[in-house]
Amino acid sequence: MPRRDDLHTILLIGSGPIVIGQACEFDYSGTQAVRALKEEGYRVVLVNSNPATIMTDPDLADRTYIEPITAEWVERIIEREKPDALLPTMGGQTALNVALELHDAGVLEKHGVELIGADARAIRMAEDREQFAAAMRRIGLDVPTGGFARSLEDAWRIIEEIGYPAIIRPSFTLGGTGGGIAYNREELEEAVRRGLDQSPIGEVLIDRSVIGWKEFELEVMRDSADNVVIVCSIENFDPMGVHTGDSITVAPAQTLSDVEYQRMRDAAIAIIREIGVAAGGCNIQFAVNPADGEMLVIEMNPRVSRSSALASKATGFPIARIGAKLAVGYRLDELPNDITKSTPASFEPVLDYVVVKFPRFAFEKFPAADPTLGVQMKAVGEVMAIGRTFKQAWQKGLRGLETGLAGWETGARPQDDGLPDDSPEALRNALRRPTADRPAQLKRALQQGFSIAELHELTAIDPWFLAQLAELVEAERWWMRLGQGEGTGELRAGAGASAPSQPGHPGGGVRGLEGIGREELRRMKRLGFSDRQLAKLRGVTEREVRELRHALGVRPTYHMVDTCAGEFPAATPYLYSAYEDESEAPASERPKIVILGSGPNRIGQGIEFDYCCVQAALALKEDGFETVMVNSNPETVSTDFDVADKLYFEPLTLEDVIEIVERERPVGVIVQLGGQTPLRLAKALEELGVPILGTSVDAIDRAEDRDRFAELCRQIGATVPPNGVATSKDEALAVVRQIGFPVLVRPSYVLGGRAMEIVYDEASLLDYFERAVRASPDHPVLIDRFIEDAFEADVDALSDGGRVVIAGVMQHIEDAGVHSGDSACVLPPYLLRDADVEEMRRLTIRFAEELGVVGLINVQFAIKDGTVYVLEVNPRASRTVPFVAKATGVPFARLAARVMAGKRLDELGIAPAGGGLGSDFPIPGVAVKEAVFPFNKFDVDVILGPEMRSTGEVMGFDESFGLAFAKAEISAGMPLPREGTVIVTVNDSDKPTVMPIASRFHELGFRILATEGTQRYLAARGVPAERVFKVGEGRPNIVDLMISGEVQLLINTPLGMRSQYDDYAMRRAAIAYKVPYCTTMSAAAAACEAVIALRSRSPQVRSLQERFAAAQAAAKRQAALV
Repeated sequence: MPRRDDLHTILLIGSGPIVIGQACEFDYSGTQAVRALKEEGYRVVLVNSNPATIMTDPDLADRTYIEPITAEWVERIIEREKPDALLPTMGGQTALNVALELHDAGVLEKHGVELIGADARAIRMAEDREQFAAAMRRIGLDVPTGGFARSLEDAWRIIEEIGYPAIIRPSFTLGGTGGGIAYNREELEEAVRRGLDQSPIGEVLIDRSVIGWKEFELEVMRDSADNVVIVCSIENFDPMGVHTGDSITVAPAQTLSDVEYQRMRDAAIAIIREIGVAAGGCNIQFAVNPADGEMLVIEMNPRVSRSSALASKATGFPIARIGAKLAVGYRLDELPNDITKSTPASFEPVLDYVVVKFPRFAFEKFPAADPTLGVQMKAVGEVMAIGRTFKQAWQKGLRGLETGLAGWETGARPQDDGLPDDSPEALRNALRRPTADRPAQLKRALQQGFSIAELHELTAIDPWFLAQLAELVEAERWWMRLGQGEGTGELRAGAGASAPSQPGHPGGGVRGLEGIGREELRRMKRLGFSDRQLAKLRGVTEREVRELRHALGVRPTYHMVDTCAGEFPAATPYLYSAYEDESEAPASERPKIVILGSGPNRIGQGIEFDYCCVQAALALKEDGFETVMVNSNPETVSTDFDVADKLYFEPLTLEDVIEIVERERPVGVIVQLGGQTPLRLAKALEELGVPILGTSVDAIDRAEDRDRFAELCRQIGATVPPNGVATSKDEALAVVRQIGFPVLVRPSYVLGGRAMEIVYDEASLLDYFERAVRASPDHPVLIDRFIEDAFEADVDALSDGGRVVIAGVMQHIEDAGVHSGDSACVLPPYLLRDADVEEMRRLTIRFAEELGVVGLINVQFAIKDGTVYVLEVNPRASRTVPFVAKATGVPFARLAARVMAGKRLDELGIAPAGGGLGSDFPIPGVAVKEAVFPFNKFDVDVILGPEMRSTGEVMGFDESFGLAFAKAEISAGMPLPREGTVIVTVNDSDKPTVMPIASRFHELGFRILATEGTQRYLAARGVPAERVFKVGEGRPNIVDLMISGEVQLLINTPLGMRSQYDDYAMRRAAIAYKVPYCTTMSAAAAACEAVIALRSRSPQVRSLQERFAAAQAAAKRQAALV
């Protein structure tokens, strides 16, 4: 069946900001879908609120709307663009829910818009858990017994039938949001209340517990002719009870028998047909009882899922791309396999390798959060590794997590692995509870001689996986015995009770590399051990192992991901490493550039850096270079099979990267676009003779090293806050006694404000050294005087080593002391004096010139009382680069890659175009970036500080600041009210500032409630405010009013540390009951301005393409007048 010619314009809805449970895998899926539909000649309209994505690049879709993803705003886009169809299956749960809301409201019918890929009936049947259970029963498949609750009374009735423990799953949510496990009545009540609140339809499924069962997923595709293929089977390493996004997963499934797999495959085909996903992909999850093989269907996602990206990268089968083409009429047998180019998409992929995915967590950002893993997802990112065996992929995945591990290792102390001590009883207690530390705990247990049977009983992890891990522990012991008169015999299977091998502590007097020959080394490499691991175990350096390995000719081989287990040759160089006999990597004589990606997403280093790497690959391909991408993140566009000319799916470690570089022999390597990950490798790569493109490694060090940075600032006349460096507590005390409190303290060379705090006294400073860091001469702590009550700003610029252009000057909306990644910001700045902006521009240019920047540079400033302070200089891509690109229409990351490869800005036609002080380029309106936080996933306070805690961002774009800020808040899930009640409770120093804000809200007709001190202050100055009780003062209190839906906005600033804890319940209630809140005065003032704009102006939508065209036309007219 050919493509549908009755469709001309297709609307795609993106997934919005990166949040836990819905991350950049949907940017990957959406980007693939847009490209696939444009290939077929369709006009594609995209709506997404996330500026950090490739998907919202204005060169991708025909019309790109960075607007809130709500039914109200998407309807406005439909009215303007008149699409023929809406593809709802590429933007995660957000797109699916909005599409269904538009359908139910009659909007799609009114405008003649057809749902393609999955219709409303299929979406509802899969997402409504009651309808789904009924559908499964119709086709003879079992689901966990239980029932559907729309009230607590329903929940009590169900629990009487199924008993405890019970699993609670809200309908129409993502990432397990609102889900939980209840072991008693109190936990059930809490979980049901939370689930009902999180479910858009107020419904939860209460299931019989299948905790401890094995969990599997199948990625399935169906076309309009009812052809169905199973793209990939995925097995969870962790048993049921851990959300699949938080579990280690393995593809293909390792422990299913052929009979069990065929049974599951048949069930999946029956499910996709019964639900009626007409054309596209879906994800189906199963539970299998290891005792008797009983199989239950857990759920189905009638869309591409987070696992779809993993399955696509694991098999080379581009699920979203194929799914988009199926949605417009093609059959699977009519579409080519994009990897082989010679087989159709109707061929089911077959793998002759093993893929392991490890989740990346951020509990260090939320030390008060419960680290137990359950049915509600908590991971912020993931890494994928490909190996010839499970053991090899397991080790590669752990070193790819970038948590300091060289492979499967334990921490230096039991406490590093979540243990109070290393006793067997402590291990048993810890292993019963799934946490991110479980892999290290398993290793400690195996080293202590725990049997596989006991570990299975403690964890419910399949014995096959445990046996594989036991073999790795035995291999370490064998490696350490070499050269001690023990020959080179075969490895013994299983873990014995011999002395544990502790990384970094080789036992038995092992020294050096005596007794290590080619076969011994190759054996360990085939088991996935890194040079660093092997060096630690033998008490030598990584360099010594690498040199021995090279001398013995033990080098990695590279193999194609070909989807057909080598039966058909792969045409796309998508590669992974192993230690086999022959390499499959194609060679070429074209000039090459290697781009190092950013690794797994985590707080502080997210999708914005992947955006920069993708832009570089695309630009350099256009300039005739063969581009080589190295990355380990399966969620991202950078690891799509056709973004770069070659893709190496490898960990970003020195060992892995240098082997690729020596094989490819590029003209240079780009390290400044992937965040801190590649920058950490830059110096070592340069020392090994690797040419680093762009800004020199020495210049990067001048900006990072505190003493060299101070000298740099003196050279250009920049003012910095008084500061010092400490390598011990005593040194820290000496510094603060000289520069005074408050101070900002942080470890050196970190990203995302890791372990950064504001400290107000000596006791708190000493506590910081005990709790947050281990200072040493190699790991100094930086101490800066904290500039209170200052404005903060970021400046991004681009330099070719001679000329510098200012990309954007962004003013932070939050107060000083809030990490730049967590603060809302506005471009152009709206409250800074012109003289201050001019000074920031001047200093940025001087820094770029003095450092010899070739590429991007970001400088952070604080402004107080007419003085501009320099806080930080980063001669690399910053997280704001995509935001500035979307605000100006200038692809700064692409331009940076091209100047790093030798172009000049003049050659590229880049010249200032009348943008004003905010940018050298026109900004067609006001752009506001707002951060999005995972506070609904963690029971922690929402107060912001210098350590970054946001997972993603959104952008509001409009002609005025008020509407731009309002749009950003809507997109961030904090829609501001047009009327209602505002609660105000602020500290004494903020009372003068909040008074005019409260007065304006009163004039707008809002009811003002305030706590005792704030109410007294406001009333004395003519602002009518009623008294409201704090928690503990009386009833009804603030939390009671929030629960009752009587509060529309909370303005709260804490009154010191004690009050932060007193007010905690109030701020948590705001999160739980979705009450917008402001915790700084600047944010409250912005919110007030946004409410005024919402009430006084009719909201409009405009595409980026229209905005940029209008701005360019205006600039040309202005130039003509001049």
